[in-house]
Formats: sequence, C-alpha cells, structure tokens
Amino acid sequence: MFKQWRRRRAIERVRAGNGRPLKRFRWWQPLSRSLMYLPADAPGRPAEYAVDVRHMRSENDMGETGAHLYRDGYQYARSVVPAVFPIEGGAIEVATTTFGLRRCHYVADDGTERQLVPDPRSGEGRRARLDRDHPVLSRWIGVVSVILLLVALLLGLPALVESLSRIPPVAERWGTFTSPLDLPVWSTVVIGLVAAVASTERALRLRYSAWLDEN
Repeated sequence: MFKQWRRRRAIERVRAGNGRPLKRFRWWQPLSRSLMYLPADAPGRPAEYAVDVRHMRSENDMGETGAHLYRDGYQYARSVVPAVFPIEGGAIEVATTTFGLRRCHYVADDGTERQLVPDPRSGEGRRARLDRDHPVLSRWIGVVSVILLLVALLLGLPALVESLSRIPPVAERWGTFTSPLDLPVWSTVVIGLVAAVASTERALRLRYSAWLDEN
C-alpha cells in the first residue's frame, strides 16, 4: 500500500516539458550525466523515449535532482527523482543515489520490467561495453567493488557507533562505546575515497543495495 501511495505521489510530481531538443552527450559528462533510451520497438509505443539526468544540477531550490523525459528527441516531461513517467503501455521509473543512477526501467502494465539502454558515450554505456567485451574482467571489477564497500563499512561502523553512543539520551541509557579502531585522519579519507569509487562503479551498472551502498 505504501509503495502504491509513493508511486502515485511520484506521478503527481511530473510536469510537462518545454519541448526543447535533447542535447547530445559530450565527452566530459560521463560522471555528471546519465542518458538512457527506450526504443520504439513495442506494439502501441510508436515513439522513442530518452531519460536525461544531470546529477550535479538541481531541479529546484531544495537541491533535488531532476529527470527529464524526451519523446522523439524533444522534452516531453520532467520531474524530481524518484520519478515515474506514464507512457504508452506502462511507465518509466527513475531513481538515483549519491553516486549516479539507482534505477531507470520501463515497467509495463503487466508488471514486466526492462532496463533502458544507456547512451554508448555515457559512463553507463562505457561500463556496459566493458561488460559485453570483457565479461570476466567486468565480473572481477564488480566483485572488487563489493569487497571494497564491505571493508569500508566494517572499518567505519565502529566509529559510527561511537558517535551515536555519545548522544546524551543514548549515553544516559546505554553508556558510551569506544571504538577499538583508532584510525588516522588520512586513512579515513582514503577509505571514503575508495568507497566513493566503488559506489560509483556500482551505480554505472545500476546496482544498489540498501545496506551496502551509500553507507
């Protein structure tokens, strides 16, 4: 029920586009822009759709990221994310994380899902090409990303627990916790950078885990 309410709210946030043409993907935008396509290859869907997400550009005064839907190359609709764009035969759902796309799928009325195709010049497109041309290397990169995030999580968790335990109401009831790991500042910075790189790699593959990513 909550999921249905959230979906309705996302649809209500959709606004009409201004009809401007879709700009081509530039070589310097792999990490700042995502561009995904839904070809016109299904009965009842005569138009090609494209979803354009600028990760470093705010859609409103609240700093929320926006997703823009293009129909046959012209802006058709826009919304903050998470977004749900109703189209012929279903809807396009878009969600993001701090590091890129979390989801960009076409969900048909019968419940079947299909991920949109990334622009070949985008970060997602380049990562998909690596997976297609070098599947073994791609799998190993994915495994390393998960390992790095797990290490960062395990090393950072004690410090997080220590910080939370120092909150007065928590300390009064359960006492304070002292982390057994006394990491120097430089190692904390390195761990943060490594986790960011690993999370970005997963976002380029549209992989997301609530307990692993963005922690």
